[in-house]
Amino acid sequence: MKYKGRRGSTNVEDRRGMGGKTLVGGGIGGLIIVLIITFMGGNPGEILNNLGGAGTDQNVAYEETEGEKELVEFVSVVLADTEEVWANIFAEKGMTYKEPKLVLYSDSVQSACGVAGSAVGPFYCPGDQKLYIDLSFYQELQNKFQAPGDFAMAYVIAHEVGHHVQTLLGTSGKVNELRQRLSQEEFNEYSVMLELQADYYAGVWAHHAQGMNLLEEGDLEEALTAASAVGDDTIQKRAQGYVVPESFTHGTSKQRKNWFYKGFDSGTIEGGNTFEGTGIR
Repeated sequence: MKYKGRRGSTNVEDRRGMGGKTLVGGGIGGLIIVLIITFMGGNPGEILNNLGGAGTDQNVAYEETEGEKELVEFVSVVLADTEEVWANIFAEKGMTYKEPKLVLYSDSVQSACGVAGSAVGPFYCPGDQKLYIDLSFYQELQNKFQAPGDFAMAYVIAHEVGHHVQTLLGTSGKVNELRQRLSQEEFNEYSVMLELQADYYAGVWAHHAQGMNLLEEGDLEEALTAASAVGDDTIQKRAQGYVVPESFTHGTSKQRKNWFYKGFDSGTIEGGNTFEGTGIR
C-alpha cells in the first residue's frame, strides 16, 4: 500500500509503555481461549475477568524501534484513509461520521471494556469508541497466522473501524440487546453476523482505497489471506486440533474472506446485510 509521505491521522493515542494491568494467572490455555473468543472485536475485559487472573500495575519506559516508527506511520495513514472514506459515505447519506481514536499500547491496556493484554489481539471498544492495537501483533500476523504484508495489517485496522461504523449506525447496540434473551450458542450466531459485516465494511474501505490509487500489486491478496487466516475454524484447529462450530463468534475462514471480497467488489454500505432475515441491519 502506498503510504510514505502521506497524511496521517491526528486521532492516534500512544500509550506504549504506560501499561494497564498485566494478567497474572490463566496460563497459556487461558490466553488461547481469549484469542479464539475475542480476536478482532470481542469484549476483552469480560473475558479476562472470567479467567480469574489478578492484575498488577506496570509503567515502564518504552523504547521504540525503527521498524515500529515506520509501522506507526503506516497505521496512522491507514486510519486517516478510513476517516476520509467513511466521512464521504456518511455524508452521502446525510449523516456525520464521528472519527474514532486508535490507541497504541504495549503488553496491556485499560479501556472502557476492561483491561486487555496483547494476547487478545486488536480490538474495538464501543464504550469509548476507540480501537486498540499492540503493534507486536504485526509480527504475529506474519509469523503465527502466515498472513504477511502491510495490507494484511491494513485489513485488521479497517475491520476494527468497521465495528466503529456499526456502533455509529446502531447495529452493535441492537445485537447487544439480544445477549440476555438468547442462549450463548444462539447469540454466537449473531456475533458471527456482526463480525462478517465488519469484514464487509473493511472491504468497502479497500474498494475506495483502490479507487484512490493507493493499492499496490498483491495488496488485495494480502487482505484476503489475512481474512482467511483469522477464521474461527482455522484458529480453533491450530489451537486445539479440532473445531467446534457452535462456539464460532467470528465466522469461518471462507465466510470472512468472502464477505471482505463482497465489500471490496461493491464499495457500498448497502450490500453488507449479513443479518438478513433477522430484522437487524
